[in-house]
Amino acid sequence: MTAQLHCFGESGHSYKVALMMQLTGYSWQPVFVDFFAGATRSPDYQTLNEMAEAPALVEDGRVLTQSGVILLHLAERTGRFLDGDREEVLRWLFWDNHKGSSQFGALRFLMNFLPPDKRPAEVIGWLQGRCRAALRTLDTHLAGRDWLVGDRPSIADLSCCSYLYYPEPFGFDRAAWPHIDAWLGRIQALPGWKHPYDLMPGNPADRAAKEDA
Repeated sequence: MTAQLHCFGESGHSYKVALMMQLTGYSWQPVFVDFFAGATRSPDYQTLNEMAEAPALVEDGRVLTQSGVILLHLAERTGRFLDGDREEVLRWLFWDNHKGSSQFGALRFLMNFLPPDKRPAEVIGWLQGRCRAALRTLDTHLAGRDWLVGDRPSIADLSCCSYLYYPEPFGFDRAAWPHIDAWLGRIQALPGWKHPYDLMPGNPADRAAKEDA
């Protein structure tokens, strides 16, 4: 049965899961969640996911939410991207959801998707400092190694990389972080890799076209 991923292109958390399924040849289809029109706050969506977030994976009559949980589920089902020390993989998965993607995503949202006059300068400045610290941790760990855990890519890599491929500026410059830059290049070289805006519906170009129609 084809799994359904409720997602949208601008969601880095959705991208982690979509990329995992893309790289493993998993049978799936995206279901667009119109986040910017308030879809995740609707009663229907919250019946699907009480946390009112994307992604949500619907498969075999079961709903899974939270990207880390879904990645682990897919890794166990496919036998892919779970090589190496399991506890170390989970350590980086949890780190990313607390210190990495959660902060990168929030900062990117504040700097790009709020009207300029509603962007909280003090909050943005504070988050920029937090994001620099997280990037420093990631870059230092990747010095002298190809992957976050062991000698092969894992769901830890797929989780931590997600927001770093988006074009909207939030203070991340690949050239400033050489070990992260090389690591992102290695992930991009994996057979089947796609950019988030090529993998899922819903991106700035889609919204602009809709507004112009």
